[in-house]
Amino acid sequence: MERRIRLAQTIDWWIVALYLIMIIFGWFNVYGASYDYTQTTFWGFEYRSGKQLIWIACALVIAGSILLIDGKIYEQMANLFYWAMLLLLLVTIFIAPNIKGSHSWLVFGPISFQPAELAKLATALALGKFISKTGFSMGNRRDALGAIGLIMLPCMLIILQSETGSALVFFAFFLMLYREGLPGVFLMVAACMVVLFLIIVPLSDLPVYHNVGSLGFMLAFIFILLVVMGCVIAYESDGTTMLHILGGTAVLFAIAGLLNIWFDVQYQIFALIAVIGAAIYLLFLFLYRSKRSYIWVALFAIGSVGVSFSVDYFFDHILEPHQQTRIKVVLGMEKDPKGVGYNVNQSKIAIGSGGWVGKGFLNGTQTKLKYVPEQDTDFIYCTIGEEHGFVGAAGVLCLFGLLFYRIMRIAENQRDTFTRVYAYSIVSIMLFHVLINVGMVLGITPVIGIPLPFFSYGGSSLWSFTVMLFILLRLDMTQKVRFR
Repeated sequence: MERRIRLAQTIDWWIVALYLIMIIFGWFNVYGASYDYTQTTFWGFEYRSGKQLIWIACALVIAGSILLIDGKIYEQMANLFYWAMLLLLLVTIFIAPNIKGSHSWLVFGPISFQPAELAKLATALALGKFISKTGFSMGNRRDALGAIGLIMLPCMLIILQSETGSALVFFAFFLMLYREGLPGVFLMVAACMVVLFLIIVPLSDLPVYHNVGSLGFMLAFIFILLVVMGCVIAYESDGTTMLHILGGTAVLFAIAGLLNIWFDVQYQIFALIAVIGAAIYLLFLFLYRSKRSYIWVALFAIGSVGVSFSVDYFFDHILEPHQQTRIKVVLGMEKDPKGVGYNVNQSKIAIGSGGWVGKGFLNGTQTKLKYVPEQDTDFIYCTIGEEHGFVGAAGVLCLFGLLFYRIMRIAENQRDTFTRVYAYSIVSIMLFHVLINVGMVLGITPVIGIPLPFFSYGGSSLWSFTVMLFILLRLDMTQKVRFR
């Protein structure tokens, strides 16, 4: 009795309430998305809504069981669980059947299971264990590389399963690493690489003028120069060097303009020369002034040029054809209303038709007539938008916002590094899922096939997010009792 009282006093009931609201509202939307006019019951287990009830019931049992287990065991077993999950991911590559081009699902009769879902949990626990060790510092190269390695190992194994969407989720852990002291320059570099990709892919084949040159590469090199000048100002407050780089670039483009009177000039060549010249100049300043920031900015410039030239190869030879098409549709390079773009177009029609308050439960025409494929899994958000309108769609985002706030509040109140790291890992994963899932439904991110937490149909996703969340609650309860 005393233990039950302690549990009731220390658990974060706000998170429990938000969890229950979301899984219940999620179930109604799974029912609405999978409903057809021949269905006569809410509870038929031959229907997806009935199966989802089973997953929810099991999830509640799992949640309750987690709360009764001593919280210390999750830290003690973190490394064992991580390496066991790596082994399972490796085995899955070879024994999993081919499902829509992916070898990521283990099938046991009527039950299918995706190990990648639990791999996120295992990685979060392992990172918490690793970062909480005595003497850990993100400023220490070995420690930082060790943490990054823990993230990249399962990520690479999942890529080998041809499950790119689930693999991308692991990059969300870098948000947690940033909170724990990872220099912001890493996030800046990653953002720059994304920008270069978005510039070069749609514009590399467009000419600067008169079918001459590459607009994409010219703009990419100019972007690199702007970042280089910004870094010089940010890290060294060196306005003189910035003006030298800017002046040199201006002179080069002036020469290119004069030459263009007589010849067809490849402007991207002059932009490339400007980047290389800036890098050489910064290397000279490093040798002259012995300030490391100059050499790091120079290496960034050279590395960015290398990335720029590899973008086309990566896009054409590494990405699968369907992934290329999805990116082209999002970037406006192709119109594919009957192919890859069909899901997104129908989803946007469904959401737009919902208006402010929606058409009402079970009254969504796009949903009922099955115009949107996967509308009860990856595209469940369009069902919410059609049947419950802007109010319902915005309300779901508010629920997630409250959940993230409560998790971060737990994280910041922790005296224990393991729990804090684990909490930020969980909120990073969930935030990534929400942003990408909602973004692909609205047509602003590529369709990569990841579920909306607590809403999408399926046991693997629901159970994994339930386990993640309630382990956090149990760890928080343990800390509250310990320091009371």
